[in-house]
Amino acid sequence: MEIDNIYNCDCLEGMSELPTGHKYCIVTDPPFNVGYHYNEYKDNKSEDEYFEWLEQITKGYPVVMIHYPEALYKFAFQIGQFPERVASWVYNSNTPRQHRDIAYFGIKPDFTLMHQPYKNPTDKRIAKRIAEGHEGGMLYDWWEINQVKNVSKEKHGVTHPCQMPVEVMQRVVGIIDPEYTIVDPFMGSGTTAIACIKERRHFIGFELSKEYFDKAVRRIKAEQAQLTLF
Repeated sequence: MEIDNIYNCDCLEGMSELPTGHKYCIVTDPPFNVGYHYNEYKDNKSEDEYFEWLEQITKGYPVVMIHYPEALYKFAFQIGQFPERVASWVYNSNTPRQHRDIAYFGIKPDFTLMHQPYKNPTDKRIAKRIAEGHEGGMLYDWWEINQVKNVSKEKHGVTHPCQMPVEVMQRVVGIIDPEYTIVDPFMGSGTTAIACIKERRHFIGFELSKEYFDKAVRRIKAEQAQLTLF
């Protein structure tokens, strides 16, 4: 098994073979156990089975989980650990849910590692900082980023039902200490790997579905090829 690669297998099987000599942090936007239709995974476990399964997958590692708040509370109870920090991803959609949270368990994110655009670029002091080459202000813990919809540019060629925005995943992994290799047990369409490539983070991913895996590989290879041009 190699770093900076993904594998078409069950994540529990794959994680038992992680290479030694690396510090790992699990970053996961797992199946939400709400009946989504995936190719090879049944998203309908009992509640106890679901949270025991998540604990089994993440046990022994720092973990960053993206989920609805109620599920993160239950996961924290399941593993007996409070998150070090929580950020919120908010979006405008036609669904009852308008946000998800990102909880960092066993690892403290460093929000100074990333920047966001200045809110008042016309302010004289801010304009001066921009002229001096500053990229933006420190990242906050409230991220307003649109979901990936069927008409989104990111959706082109991808059929995964729960595709994450690259910008969200860049922020998730970008504030993790670079000494960690990112492990995504549910790589899906490959967005976590794309974010890691953009943020110069090492990664390993696992995806059960051959269809999703093949498309993720194509996306990852295209991003890696793009990186070599610069």
